[in-house]
Amino acid sequence: MKAFVLVFSFAAAAFAQKVTVEFDQAADFSKYKTFAIRDGQLNSKNPALNSELVRKQIDADIQRNLTARGLTMVASGPADLNVRYHFGSARKAEIERYPAGWRGWGTRVVRVPYTEGTLVIDLRDPSTRSLVWRAIATEEKSDAVKIEGKLDDMVRKSIEKYPPKK
Repeated sequence: MKAFVLVFSFAAAAFAQKVTVEFDQAADFSKYKTFAIRDGQLNSKNPALNSELVRKQIDADIQRNLTARGLTMVASGPADLNVRYHFGSARKAEIERYPAGWRGWGTRVVRVPYTEGTLVIDLRDPSTRSLVWRAIATEEKSDAVKIEGKLDDMVRKSIEKYPPKK
């Protein structure tokens, strides 16, 4: 029974993140060998998620994961792909209703606050000035500290889908 509960809790945690990928069907991804991180934007009212440390963490994660996929980082000068990313978070609330009162005839309404974080990673071809690949990773129903801890996974799961399979 404990094994079932443990497996179920890991499965529930795995579905908390959603990653979608879009790409240009006409792009030849075999020609891309180098990349440069050009611009990273953070948009969060939470200071824990809107800091220079978070920006450095995302930069390092993107560099590590794209390098693992066979691309080479270019510190300055032209690159085959320009990487731009946007990370934002928003506070949301969900209303939950529970049976309450004598014999459960009443209803208790509870407002449950949570934070949703979204990371968008764009790969652009500078020669054509066009977007060739985009990943959108969303972490739902968490708090800001947990989202910051899951940024590594959000980047890894996104870049695992590069290059796209047609």
